[in-house]
Amino acid sequence: MKEFYVTVRDKLLRKSRKLSDVFFAAAALTLIHALAGSAIGMMLVKIPVIKSFLASLVYSASMQVFLEDYLIFIGIWLVIMAVVFIFPANRPMLKAIGYSRRGNNLKGFLFGIIMGFGTNGLCVLFSLLSGDIKLSFYGFDFVVLLAFAIAVLIQSGAEELADRFYLYQKLRRRYRSPLWAVLVNAVAFSLMHVGNPGFTVVAGIQIFLIAIVFSMMVYYYNNLWGAMAFHAAWNFTQNLIFGLPNSGIVSEYSIFALEAASARNGLFYNVNFGVEGSVGATVLLAVIAVVIYVINRNRPEANDVWAERERVAEEAEKEGLEG
Repeated sequence: MKEFYVTVRDKLLRKSRKLSDVFFAAAALTLIHALAGSAIGMMLVKIPVIKSFLASLVYSASMQVFLEDYLIFIGIWLVIMAVVFIFPANRPMLKAIGYSRRGNNLKGFLFGIIMGFGTNGLCVLFSLLSGDIKLSFYGFDFVVLLAFAIAVLIQSGAEELADRFYLYQKLRRRYRSPLWAVLVNAVAFSLMHVGNPGFTVVAGIQIFLIAIVFSMMVYYYNNLWGAMAFHAAWNFTQNLIFGLPNSGIVSEYSIFALEAASARNGLFYNVNFGVEGSVGATVLLAVIAVVIYVINRNRPEANDVWAERERVAEEAEKEGLEG
């Protein structure tokens, strides 16, 4: 019986695993780190010199608050990276975020930007053509757009750092099957958005699917940078370029402004949640996920950062048995 248990355990779990990598514990730790990081970020943006600088970049106090809401995510970067550096067992994770000739490089980052702008822009285009939304030119301010571009990248990057980096790698360290890392972080990512204004079941499914796509970018292409860029470009396109709700939240400033009174629910638009709450966007992301899987179904993981640790552990165990 003991041999059967050991055999099943070794087929399901890796030797490099930690108790904190159990899926519910890993998800809870990720949430705790995110909340702690948000609290730190809130304190940072309230520092007088920072607050004064941010005020000089925007038009109004309400716009400054909106900018600060994005920038507080810098605290999540600080907390997650501190946790990775402080605990030696976590340091192999750095291989998943560092520069690589394949994946995490400028080409991979630009690919993410193109995908984010292209997918969201396509949904907006279909919404316009079907008459579900009407847009009018609001204005172009390079300084404001640059400030928000940086802030959105910080915010989107922080969410990817928490889910597709920290949580994903903890689950890969424990479980042999990558499905644990892909599915659990997608569920966690969806649950993080439940409290957003206008959240619906369709929006939840769409957010789950985009998390799957981001995880595939990490698994098949070692492209965490691309996932961050895709996420940021998606948010920036709908919120700061077209003035549409970003997970239910509308920016006070955007290049184009939505004529809210004329907006209606359609295949690619939801009045309360924006593009993200639409059936069309959900189907589009499902198609992207299927295409990525079909193209790469026989391809191994691009960067298994725990493989070497597992090999060393197995050799040590073998030597111990022989001794």
